[in-house]
Amino acid sequence: MASPIVSIFASGDYDAHVRRGIEVLRGGGVAVLPTETVYGAAAAIAHPEGRRRLSAFRGDDGRPFTVHLARPSDSEQYLGEVNDYARRIIRKLWPGPVALVFDVPEARRKEVARQWGVAEGDLFDAGGITLRCPDHIVASDVIGGVDGPVALARSGSSSAAWSAQELAEELGDKADLIFDAGPCKYSKPSTIIKVGSDKYEIVRQGVYDERIIDRLLRTTILFVCSGNTCRSPMSEAIARSVLAEKLRVPEPELEKKGINVMSAGSFAMPGARATPQAVEALRGMGLDLSGHRSRPLTVELIHQADLIFTMSRNHAMAVTALVPAASEKVMTLDPGGDIDDPIGGDTSLYRNLAGNLRKLIERRLGEQTLP
Repeated sequence: MASPIVSIFASGDYDAHVRRGIEVLRGGGVAVLPTETVYGAAAAIAHPEGRRRLSAFRGDDGRPFTVHLARPSDSEQYLGEVNDYARRIIRKLWPGPVALVFDVPEARRKEVARQWGVAEGDLFDAGGITLRCPDHIVASDVIGGVDGPVALARSGSSSAAWSAQELAEELGDKADLIFDAGPCKYSKPSTIIKVGSDKYEIVRQGVYDERIIDRLLRTTILFVCSGNTCRSPMSEAIARSVLAEKLRVPEPELEKKGINVMSAGSFAMPGARATPQAVEALRGMGLDLSGHRSRPLTVELIHQADLIFTMSRNHAMAVTALVPAASEKVMTLDPGGDIDDPIGGDTSLYRNLAGNLRKLIERRLGEQTLP
């Protein structure tokens, strides 16, 4: 008998079906959930029946379960306090197609196992735990409604581009419910990373390789104005100079130090050069703006940035209009108010602006903790 299928986005009652999935897991059942990489059979492993069924599903070989989280902050339930590097890894890579392996002190391992009524070996292996925070709303909503650890095991032998009916026939009655959310975003499994005290190690390469991970882990500072031809590119160039001096490295070495500085315009047309006055003003500071080309502000840039400095309150509103959650990392460069657009002014106006921008950037960066 094939498992029942719910076309979650076409059903017309998303919330009701999510509640149904939550109740399946709470009752010790198995529900197949979509993630951004593959579909996985999910169970609440604090429930004895759920734990038994998921063990049977994957072929119990004694390995700990991979706990899946509804949100990154849920990792605290298993890890307790972590160092700054681990916090950065969590913040930059989750939610996403990455499973993270953490060392956990013995006392914490015993406390967590006792709290959920499971054997320590169900969650921890050689002192470590593997956690995953998938980037998929269905998985997050169902997992978030269950008290206690939820684990997923890959369901079926097919790839991410599967047929729900074929999967249901393959699983038979092993699952109580299958959520069909269409093909997964990626066609590869998640990357597994071992998190150390100040570095990471790729245990299994998947969607992300080392190059992508290094880029994602950088501290990215974004400056925003309107056209991205004077104020924000000037700020970008000055900030790079200030940071290079602070870290005592040449500017081209900043990215190797894990710092990326960019600029964008809320109304920018892509590819425009910096204004001649801006180029001339920065030349007087020993900085070269001649190679700058404008770029528009995008959702992707906002997500990538750790700090966003805008030239005005209107620019800050443009950022949060695109990504409301960015309000925690966006601020006007001048705490005292807006920085006027110098467009149409002469070179002396731009020189004054450049000097003011440097003072503000030194002040703002001095307020931040950078790697």
